[in-house]
Amino acid sequence: MKKFLTTFAVLAALASAQKPNGAVTGYTDTPVIPGQKWKVHDADRPKPPVVTPGAKLGDAPSDAVILFDGKDLSKWTFAGKRGKAPQPWKVENGYFELVPGAGDAVTKDKFGDMQLHIEYMQLPGSTKLGQNRGNSGVLLMNRYEIQVLDSYGDPTYADGQAGAIYGQWPPMVNPIRKPGEWNTYDIIWEAPKFEGDILLKPPFVTVIFNGVMVQHRKEITGPMAHRINAPFKAHGAEEPLGLQDHNEFVRFRNIWARKLQGYDKK
Repeated sequence: MKKFLTTFAVLAALASAQKPNGAVTGYTDTPVIPGQKWKVHDADRPKPPVVTPGAKLGDAPSDAVILFDGKDLSKWTFAGKRGKAPQPWKVENGYFELVPGAGDAVTKDKFGDMQLHIEYMQLPGSTKLGQNRGNSGVLLMNRYEIQVLDSYGDPTYADGQAGAIYGQWPPMVNPIRKPGEWNTYDIIWEAPKFEGDILLKPPFVTVIFNGVMVQHRKEITGPMAHRINAPFKAHGAEEPLGLQDHNEFVRFRNIWARKLQGYDKK
């Protein structure tokens, strides 16, 4: 009798399954997953959209916005600095290089939650120290900074090193490469949520630096600022990406971003 009931249960489960072409593609009689509206192995749950990965590690996937393809800066604007007229940064040999005084580079595209890939290099031979050595920054939503700095053997404050959330969290470790070698940031950004002027949810960021996690979903406590704690100010759900002009020569290449749409999107 027990064997009969077990066999009956298996047959009943198979009967509840959707089986196009003989393959089980989901069930209709399973329990609801806690905290979700979907059942376990739900036949009606939207299938994830197909994205073609890059041909090699670091290459942009098919759904990425290409922000720099090694050829031109058509995706960027430049604001000028200290009264100087706007001018683009220098493009050559598949990278673009910061022009001191040209002002921050700011994308025309805007982003909320996103995955960002960016590669950068500090030039060898600098005799400067601390915050004056290869300084720039990745400005998420053009206001929350992941520090770019030549931290290779260079003394500076911990929350101002490369990979730091500037002025808030140092990187867990310092995996920077030597000047003249390319560094890579892979950043997962969760944008803040506002209702009017009220912050409902702070932003969070994960940073993988040269393949090493240095920020693990850390909460951002406010926009980038020097020597102070700056308060949040309400802004749009999507804002541009910025690269900081800190009057230092820094090169960038292979920049792309993916807008994160969440789960179960049709």
